[in-house]
Amino acid sequence: MTLDEHMFRREAGRLVAALVRVFGVHQLALAEDVAQDAFCRALEVWRVRGVPDTPAAWLVTTAKRRAIDILRRERTARMIAPELERTIDTIVDEAFTAGTIRDEQLRMMFTVCQPQLPEEAQLALVLNILCGFGAAEVAQALLAGRAAVEKRIARGKAALAEAPRLFDLDDAAFAERLGTVQRALYLLFNEGYQTPERGELCHEAIHLTRLLLEHPPAATPATCALAAVMCLHAARLPARVDDAGDLHALVEQDRTRWDAGLLAEGLTLFERSHTGDIVSAYHVEAAIAATHAAAHSLADTDWPAIVTLYDQLMALARSPVVALSRAIAIGQRDGAAAGLAALAAIADKERLDRYPFYRAALGDCEEHLGHRAAARAHFAAALALARNAAERRFLERRLQLLD
Repeated sequence: MTLDEHMFRREAGRLVAALVRVFGVHQLALAEDVAQDAFCRALEVWRVRGVPDTPAAWLVTTAKRRAIDILRRERTARMIAPELERTIDTIVDEAFTAGTIRDEQLRMMFTVCQPQLPEEAQLALVLNILCGFGAAEVAQALLAGRAAVEKRIARGKAALAEAPRLFDLDDAAFAERLGTVQRALYLLFNEGYQTPERGELCHEAIHLTRLLLEHPPAATPATCALAAVMCLHAARLPARVDDAGDLHALVEQDRTRWDAGLLAEGLTLFERSHTGDIVSAYHVEAAIAATHAAAHSLADTDWPAIVTLYDQLMALARSPVVALSRAIAIGQRDGAAAGLAALAAIADKERLDRYPFYRAALGDCEEHLGHRAAARAHFAAALALARNAAERRFLERRLQLLD
């Protein structure tokens, strides 16, 4: 990953949130332009002088200076008294303190999840504004077409431009919007988990979810369960992707490389999620991840329990992707033939047409049944659908092993 992509991912949402506090949500486009200017300026200067020791602080300083210049120009245009110049500096300085940026990120998350917008548009805006996703990446995360996503983002930003202010975290509609914020962060995490080159997105999603946990009204059992899912899955990343960037399936992973700190945090959060009487899809996913974490090997895994949990998840959040994971678990519990039958029985399989690991799952079952030609055909089809270099290398390796 190049430096500009990395910095954009890490800092874009923070800068935009602070700048929206300065300019107002109706000036979202201006805030995004100023943040982008800061990144462009960084690329120009750092090529000559090298990357500073604290690049995030450098970006904040550059964005602050640009914001002050714009406000001063506006002051001059409106013939505001010169003595207010010091007030302008104070406003900008306050907007960029660490605590204020954190609060403004929360307010921005809830602002873009306004009920007047369809949920698809809300999710697209969270991913685009707060997480730095481009339109193509938002489309991939939402399994939607790029043109449709671009329209959602444009319409959503037009609606935001009409909002009088950022969302008040004490608003009565807070609980109503929390679910959409959780869903957006879940999608952000999945994008990072599925794309090894963007593994830092997993940690960014965890960071934003921790922001929710720091705000008591947002620290619900479902938020705790969501954070548990993220931590338990992120704990596998050191074994899932090796130093060369190659993917390793669960059966291949060296479990001693799983991150013990994240495992412990995930299990603690899972325990915290047990308060209350509502069981969300995040609770069930956390239970599945905790069951995997308790096993010393693939063979030691409690597959009957995992299949039962997937049955519960299908009742709460039925989707072809969940059905795919359930079918794979059935294959582990009952054998490849049963897994193949479960894969064939998935409803709405056409929604998996662009998902390489559906075809890879078919290939894996056929290989275990000794049907090498069928397995090779499925892995070749999966390879044609690979979304990144790591997936391509993984699927090429499976084909080579068949040969």
